[in-house]
Amino acid sequence: MRQKIVAGNWKMNKTLQEGVELAKGVNDILSKNAPKCTVILGTPFIHLTEVVKTVDSKLIKVSAENCADKESGAYTGEVSAAMVKSTGAEYVILGHSERRGYYGETYEILKEKVKLALANGLKVIFCIGESLEEREANKQNAVVKAELEGSVFNLTADEFSKIVIAYEPIWAIGTGKTATSDQAEEIHAYIRSVIADKYGKQVAENTSILYGGSCKASNAKELFAKPDIDGGLIGGASLKPADFYGIIEAYN
Repeated sequence: MRQKIVAGNWKMNKTLQEGVELAKGVNDILSKNAPKCTVILGTPFIHLTEVVKTVDSKLIKVSAENCADKESGAYTGEVSAAMVKSTGAEYVILGHSERRGYYGETYEILKEKVKLALANGLKVIFCIGESLEEREANKQNAVVKAELEGSVFNLTADEFSKIVIAYEPIWAIGTGKTATSDQAEEIHAYIRSVIADKYGKQVAENTSILYGGSCKASNAKELFAKPDIDGGLIGGASLKPADFYGIIEAYN
């Protein structure tokens, strides 16, 4: 059975103190209502060590939102995969459309980041997805396939088993627009078929594919009921414990 996952992605929100409070709030709710899925909090770098200390690791895993494409050295302001790992975080989110769009992250840069994350024992939540223009031109399948081929299909099957895929239609991030559950299922099934073509059916069946486009408590149950949707990568709705729990509860 592949893992069901609800991962929060705080993005550039919350001071350290606010982040610790948010993590405590989620932890308190889950300590009374044990989740029936893997729960991950993806936080800015400065929060990682404190959030790892704050949460019960049996209930909540912790993720960074990025790492560098270099191992170490004179790269002022960068944070390496080894540094992320040293905080106690278990995951890192890579390839998010905001990183690709605002910071020019290419397939090659992401390939390096993925390689270094895995070499340092981190699991990777790897984001793929198309823009509104690409969706309207019916290019979404070609886009997600190219993103997989460009940055993660160089991995061995064993390495790929440590990758969680997050499909995020860029046109549905923070816009309030959501792909219908049928639209989301269709492309999730396509992504799984591309993985099967590359690594075989068993690897594809074991790969968790999350939906990441304006998922909230009101639509989570319908989305998560689809056979190829294995949970969500949650942005805005992960910034309040009750809202986030509303999504986690879709698995209860």
